[in-house]
Amino acid sequence: MRIALSQITTGPRPEENLALLSEQARLAADAGARVVVFPEAAMACFGTPLAPLAQPLDGPWATAVRQIAKEARLVVVAGMFTPAPDGKVANTLLATGPGVEASYDKIHLYDAFGFAESDTVAPGSEVVTFEVDGTRFGLATCYDVRFPELFRAHADAGAVVSVLPASWGAGPGKREQWELLIRARALDATLYLAAVDQADPAASGVPAASNAPTGIGHSAVVGPDGTVREHLEEGPGLLIADLDLDEVASVRRSIPVLANRRSL
Repeated sequence: MRIALSQITTGPRPEENLALLSEQARLAADAGARVVVFPEAAMACFGTPLAPLAQPLDGPWATAVRQIAKEARLVVVAGMFTPAPDGKVANTLLATGPGVEASYDKIHLYDAFGFAESDTVAPGSEVVTFEVDGTRFGLATCYDVRFPELFRAHADAGAVVSVLPASWGAGPGKREQWELLIRARALDATLYLAAVDQADPAASGVPAASNAPTGIGHSAVVGPDGTVREHLEEGPGLLIADLDLDEVASVRRSIPVLANRRSL
């Protein structure tokens, strides 16, 4: 299974970000990828008023993403914002493409390091997976990476790959935490973890918005044994990775943490 991780810096205008997604999807398709994963907030960067931009899953932005996936003949995973009650939005991942239509609302909201995502975002509650060519993928978003039970739920649902779009907050020690957490979650659930962050705005020549989590880069594909297989630095880039899916079963035989779990 060949996948692509598109590490980009998105801006506040959804229509301009669509052009970037279209360009990157074509590059991923040309490289032979079956799935291309974009970051959290691919629709519009954090630091932007989200409620006025939110659209339903049958709205024009999601419809345009479906058209991008159709034209590129691959599955696109991209972060967007959908309307929620009380004037809030849901931080949503759309997964769409040939034979695939799924959406996931971020369960664990980023109320940490002085940022309060829950002020404007409503949490989701459902574990979501989807299937491409017989391979099951789980969906998670950014701060979810600090909660291992979600990734084990992906594995329990049959997933051998978890995708983790993110817009990681910058700050002292945050890169080290990101790198530690994505490796730990892959090993916790003994699956591949495809973690794609927004590129560092500074590396893209884009002014960062105050304390909003706008990305640090360092996207990576981590194997089911917790080792980093492919990675990017802080700037924009397209990572192409081939996943040996048989390795998941092999690692689960040698490190049977899922089978050995006990209720406490």
